[in-house]
Amino acid sequence: MANLEIKKLEESSDLELQVFDSRIQAGFPSPAQGSFADSVDLNHELINNPAATFCARVIGNSMIDSGINEGDMLIIDRSIEPHDGDIAVCFIDGDFTVKRILIKDDEMSLVPANRHYPIIRVPKESNFVVWGVVSHIIKKLNR
Repeated sequence: MANLEIKKLEESSDLELQVFDSRIQAGFPSPAQGSFADSVDLNHELINNPAATFCARVIGNSMIDSGINEGDMLIIDRSIEPHDGDIAVCFIDGDFTVKRILIKDDEMSLVPANRHYPIIRVPKESNFVVWGVVSHIIKKLNR
C-alpha cells in the first residue's frame, strides 16, 4: 500500500496570490485582454474546515488513472462524510492508503486507479477506518 506523509495544515497562515482577471482558454487561444485583479487566499479557496484538514504527499502510483501521481499533495478533509465513489485516505490494518471507496451491498472495497493493482476488499473484522476524504490535489507541473 502507498505510504502517506500526513501533516496538519496551519490554521493561521494566509497565502494571498494575485488573480489574473480573465479566464484562460484550454481550447483555442482567445484575443481577450487580461489584467490582474484582487488577490486570492488559497487557504480560503482550498480549505473548508481548517481544524479537520490535513495534507499528505503521495508515494506510489496506484491512483495514476485518477490523475493522482507520486509526489502530488493531497488535501484531506476529515469532516466530509465519505460516500460511494469518493477518493479517500483510509487506514487498514496498520497502513494508510489512498483509494476510491466502493460500497456495494453493505460491503466496502478500496479501488485503485491503476490496472496493475488489485482491489482491496475490506473484511468486517479488519482494523479499518476512512480517515478522510480527498478534497483537492496539488500537482507540481514544472521540472
